[in-house]
Amino acid sequence: MTHMHVAGSIHADATSAAPVWLVKPTDANVLADGLWSSTTARQEDGQVRIGGLAAAEILAQCGSPVYVIDELDFRGRALTWASAFAGWGVYYAAKSFLCASVARWVEQEGLNLDVSSLGELTVALRAGFPAERIGLHGNNKSEEVLRLALSSGVGRIIVDSSDEIGRLERLAGELGVHAQVLVRVTTGVEAHTHEYIATAHEDQKFGFSITGGQALVALVRCFHSPHIDLRGIHSHIGSQIFDTNGFEVAARRTLRLMAQVREATGLMLAELDLGGGFGIAYTIDDTPATVHDLATNLTDIVEHECRAFGLERPHLSIEPGRAISGPAGTALYTVGTTKSVEVGGGQTRRYVSVDGGMSDNIRPALYAAEYSAVLANRTSDAAPVLSRVVGLHCEGGDILVRNVFLPADVAPGDVLAVPASGAYSRSMASNYNHTPRPGVVAVRDGRITPLVRRETLDDLLALDAGLQD
Repeated sequence: MTHMHVAGSIHADATSAAPVWLVKPTDANVLADGLWSSTTARQEDGQVRIGGLAAAEILAQCGSPVYVIDELDFRGRALTWASAFAGWGVYYAAKSFLCASVARWVEQEGLNLDVSSLGELTVALRAGFPAERIGLHGNNKSEEVLRLALSSGVGRIIVDSSDEIGRLERLAGELGVHAQVLVRVTTGVEAHTHEYIATAHEDQKFGFSITGGQALVALVRCFHSPHIDLRGIHSHIGSQIFDTNGFEVAARRTLRLMAQVREATGLMLAELDLGGGFGIAYTIDDTPATVHDLATNLTDIVEHECRAFGLERPHLSIEPGRAISGPAGTALYTVGTTKSVEVGGGQTRRYVSVDGGMSDNIRPALYAAEYSAVLANRTSDAAPVLSRVVGLHCEGGDILVRNVFLPADVAPGDVLAVPASGAYSRSMASNYNHTPRPGVVAVRDGRITPLVRRETLDDLLALDAGLQD
């Protein structure tokens, strides 16, 4: 991955206008394999359809921009994970995208739910998700969220600090309940991903260090607590990871820790959660493993390490989020302006401005994440030209798709579709420049179902105390 220079992308280490992996297509109308939801296709009339509906028709009914979730694709991916990891606990990571309908889809397809805030937990409970199938994360859980989790019977709380253990003990004692706990540990694994989403190295905010000894101390403390039922260990090495090498190291270190707990307390911990972070394809350069390969490899890794430490295999669980919601989602935008600029060396780049931007997808600006895009309302015989899809915000880093080949005749009023937008787009969206956030709709069999209402200016202004006179 190319890291952004502190002074901006113009000073980064790129030596050409386009990355090496981006090959100029012979036909810019083709939808690349592996990037789109299962019902997305370009039809004979030239329009891209999702769930049986043309992109332009969706925008006409729902407004622009809009996030579109392919319901059958989402459900199919959830079912695939449940099937491939049969016998495991599969927790959908709600932080990737959550609303009441999605919580119900997850429950109906047999998955559990992982939440990491008071808001996510409240949505899940109000949507009727069974509390015993919910796991609660967070490095700074408030008393309010812990009290709600304990009183509603949340199935497991993943503790993250000594302060939290003390807080949990006190609240559980007050409520007369036992907290069901996993202890989150840092394994020292350097995941090959962006530093902001690598979460198992030592110098970061999550969990108890194994190598520093804090993890064993926390586990023993929980074991001896009269208000805590210690169920196991949790590990998460990062996000957007394409292989199982890091998980092998993490499994070895967490299972060694389990053996140390058994030696110190006589307790064989019942559960091991290996976390999530399974990557998806955003561009043709991305090559994620299949779900079945992940299941086979992770099972083999754990069984091998259990034999090495003389342990019974614990109950295993994982937390896919992006891998389910990401490919199921497509963002649709309307083009507002275009311009061509010289980028040096005789090369030009076409800037295509759309009616969204970093407020509805912060990942390219935050992580230098790469995305793809296609012209969705028609086909074009124009030559593909190197383009950059940018937003409407007053920010030079307001980039949605850094490098993509689009037809040279893309013009105002055209519709662009950005695949793999179902994870971390709406959930990380903001109101930068007082921009209302787009709505989210589900499409299935030619029908549109609203999931999250589009914000309006009245919604934003209702929060401004100075305008409420």
